[in-house]
Amino acid sequence: MTSQSKVASPPVAAIRPQSRTVHGVILNDDYAWLRAENWRDVLRDPDTLPTEIRKHIEAENAWCDTLMAPTKILQRELIKEMRGRIKEDDSEPPQPDGPFLYYSRYRRGGEHPLICRKPRANQGSKAGREQVMLDADALAEGKEFFDLGDAEHSPDHRLLAWSADEAGSELFLIRVRDLDTGKDLPDAIADTSGEMIWAADSSAFVYVALDDDHRPTRVLRHRLGTPQSADELLYEETDPGLFADIDQTQSRRFLLISSSDHETSEVSMVDLADEAGKPRLIAPRLAGRQYSVEHHGDELLILTNADGAEDFKIVRAPLADPSPSNWVDLVPHKRGRLILSHICLAGRLIRLEREEGLPRIVIRDLKSGAESSIAFDEEAYGLGVDAGYEFETDTLRFIYASMARPAETYDYDLTTGARTLVKRQEVPSGHDSEAYVVRRIFATAKDGAKVPVSLLHRRDLTLDGSAPCLLYGYGSYGAAMSASFRTRPLSLVDRGFVYAIAHIRGGTDKGWGWYLDGKRQNKPNSFTDFIAAGEMLAAEGFTSRGRIVAEGGSAGGMLMGAVANLAPELFAGIIAEVPFVDVLNTILDESLPLTPMEWPEWGDPIRDVAAFRTILSYSPYDNVKAQTYPPILATGGLADPRVTYWEPAKWVARLRATMTGGGPIMLHTNMDAGHAGAAGRFDSLKETALAYAFAITAAGGGWDKAGEAAAGSS
Repeated sequence: MTSQSKVASPPVAAIRPQSRTVHGVILNDDYAWLRAENWRDVLRDPDTLPTEIRKHIEAENAWCDTLMAPTKILQRELIKEMRGRIKEDDSEPPQPDGPFLYYSRYRRGGEHPLICRKPRANQGSKAGREQVMLDADALAEGKEFFDLGDAEHSPDHRLLAWSADEAGSELFLIRVRDLDTGKDLPDAIADTSGEMIWAADSSAFVYVALDDDHRPTRVLRHRLGTPQSADELLYEETDPGLFADIDQTQSRRFLLISSSDHETSEVSMVDLADEAGKPRLIAPRLAGRQYSVEHHGDELLILTNADGAEDFKIVRAPLADPSPSNWVDLVPHKRGRLILSHICLAGRLIRLEREEGLPRIVIRDLKSGAESSIAFDEEAYGLGVDAGYEFETDTLRFIYASMARPAETYDYDLTTGARTLVKRQEVPSGHDSEAYVVRRIFATAKDGAKVPVSLLHRRDLTLDGSAPCLLYGYGSYGAAMSASFRTRPLSLVDRGFVYAIAHIRGGTDKGWGWYLDGKRQNKPNSFTDFIAAGEMLAAEGFTSRGRIVAEGGSAGGMLMGAVANLAPELFAGIIAEVPFVDVLNTILDESLPLTPMEWPEWGDPIRDVAAFRTILSYSPYDNVKAQTYPPILATGGLADPRVTYWEPAKWVARLRATMTGGGPIMLHTNMDAGHAGAAGRFDSLKETALAYAFAITAAGGGWDKAGEAAAGSS
């Protein structure tokens, strides 16, 4: 664990120059030694980290602890506030499936969920007594890290397949529980992605195995009572740039095996009622073509970007021969209306789409073609669909929230259109939505593009430029940032912050074209969009230059590194969580788990000189300059297979060695977790409290005034 001792000065990483020439360019890396040669072993067992590297990482943690020590009281207050907004004995609304209602809940004080069911009410009688099928708190007891992956009951309701990761490395072990006895069967399937799909007769399940390079490449069928070595291989992906995944149709008739990267997909289906069923290919992979599949009767309904449908369309195809030559448009492509997902319920097609940056749900009667929609009249909000387990149903569950309004779960009657509120998110410490203002405004990028910015502030805040601002961004992989309710940022907003989300290019917030304009050769647009958002917030009086704390994680952490290099004077501080900052070295290394799959997103710098030069131009680690930097807090996870621990460690070392002023620069590595940090719902509050205490300190004048800030908050 991290040392708590006071340290007088920051760690100085040894400089051990390494150089190589790529495409005629000499790349120098003074800190490559921080990458352990046995990194694959470290993912499985963090205790195998070489002693010298461990000492350096622990010294960084001790330095971070020293600098943040004046904020310990503030951090405790933040944790108390954030915990006070969590309903400790919360539970999700039960979902019906045959004779039972299935749901998860938490016990008061519990870190992990209880997976539960109870008999379904029948003919006016009350539902029966609850059965706790799995107690994740009990499973996690005594472990430094525990993350419950998936928990899926069998079609005959006798068994529960469940998975867990006990290192943070995303290597999940699958077990099977007998729900009559409460005991686990001898079956134990190691090194999986964590998901499983049951066969229709409950005698077997299908899962995805990870290879030695941590890539999900093999889909296998496990028959209960047999050893893992006897599992039947259904599919193996041999292209290292494509990963295998599994799902099932809402009808539960077909297993779907997909192989995909960030721009190409291929799907095969297996009849789950056929105990010897083999995969049947729907459409062969074609570079740039994506599709996903649903089933209804004797048809497949396919969401795809085929034939130039940039923002996707839905086609229908006969189940007997669903090859692309038989695809017929059902929901045509409409530019600017991005269809995000689709599901089929008996007689109906439901799609979730986004237009003008706002989501809506559209229900289509498959017989008549009539459509109705669910949307809300607010400037910014989030909307999602929970399809549940059943296919033959007239009820659709959806979840709505805005940045100021807690999540509301509704059951929507597909016949009458009536909405029934089944749950409203509780904030035990109290929350008045009317005390806050939600806005969506637009920044003008350097090329004229209009960048949406969602923001939240207290209604009584004076907008004269004096308010600090936390500006969040991501902008990669087509991920859109939902403007939904988050309880944690309220601790900043209630202290006078403006909380803002920049919907920059690289996400799909304004359609698929918005994503394309922020990837590969267009990646720099993500960075300049974020800077434009910050400049606009200052120009409009929501905050001012030098009062903005930027935050982003993973690929959003790369964004943080890039804007720190490009516009350090704009920011009071930067929070870079598990940041992807050593971009060029990582994308040049085919041996790393995710690298080949990443080339469609960033470009292939090994074989493409132009891609190499583009990445070299912005890779945060390679572009650290002799300039003044704002205070920076970087975080990492020792067992992280996505952004390896050495990326933030190398970046921080180079920043300290190169910068001419500013800072401080801090690194905190979770020695017992991976990419997502602490898995427990309360344990994770400690990491947020550290980040928010950093933000408050940075925006409040820096570390010379940290003690005053802490005292002022008590």
